[in-house]
Amino acid sequence: GAAYAAILVAIAGATYDVVIDAYRIELLEPRQLGAGAGMHQYGWRIGSVLAASIALFLAARVNWHIAYVACAVLVLPAMAVALLLGEPERHRDPVRRRGWSAVGDSIVAPLVEFFRRHGAILVLLFILLHKIGDTLSQLTLRLLLNDQGYTNDEIAIFDVGFGFWAYLIGIFIGGTLYTRLGLQRSVLLSLVLMAVSNLSFAGLAAVGHTNWGLGGAMLFENIASGIGGVTVVAYLSALCDLRFTATQYALLSAASSVIGRLISGTTAGRMIEQLGFVSFYLFTFFVALPGVLLFWIMMRRGLVEASVGSVAKGGDGR
Repeated sequence: GAAYAAILVAIAGATYDVVIDAYRIELLEPRQLGAGAGMHQYGWRIGSVLAASIALFLAARVNWHIAYVACAVLVLPAMAVALLLGEPERHRDPVRRRGWSAVGDSIVAPLVEFFRRHGAILVLLFILLHKIGDTLSQLTLRLLLNDQGYTNDEIAIFDVGFGFWAYLIGIFIGGTLYTRLGLQRSVLLSLVLMAVSNLSFAGLAAVGHTNWGLGGAMLFENIASGIGGVTVVAYLSALCDLRFTATQYALLSAASSVIGRLISGTTAGRMIEQLGFVSFYLFTFFVALPGVLLFWIMMRRGLVEASVGSVAKGGDGR
């Protein structure tokens, strides 16, 4: 029973994420994609911290049943707002079919539409490559901190606490850069910053246990991640077609971290044992460079503008 309930919760949570992303993208005008991505990041970060804090507080004083009920209640205001706002004006339904053809179209049609665009293969390659270094460094950070003997209190203060506020600052900077520089240059700058931020972990691994070093690394990494969280999410949003927003964004966002997660789960530990932490984080820097170079090439060839979907076009996207 508990296992089935956990599966249902996971399915419901994933479905909710997909729907809320699609709703955000279709609700906003092209000029609002950067600000919308920033608000999305703010809501996700602050909401996750508040929900976790409330759940733990209630679980410690009452029980987990009440804690989970409280978390469910927290979702209701968002549902009410969506109902009040109604359907996005820019929403466009695909051609409706029935039976198995409808199921096939819901999967195949979004892919066919994407790959018909000019430069689609390069765009997909960029999506697969650009976040490998960042994902590897973030998923292995706790291994580094444990190896260097940081206490739970130090990790809570500098990684969780200090990093949280640094990320919020990064979101604000990312929104400002998107507004001032536009999509292409802001994405390129954020990619460079995210790649360079991995060097801060290499430096931390080299100097050893130091709170100043940990604080500096968390500051740089989370600000860079916050900036990228706005600009790159805005770009992925712009790649969607208004007829297939939910499917395309879900696939694009999943593809952006799949390789890094596969490497982290299969070979990252072995690489750290063989290379050491300093060399490993230097490796994450270099493995991030192909994504930066590829996006620069896409900019030079005009493929960034050519590859965007109807979401990034004015009016109803037609």
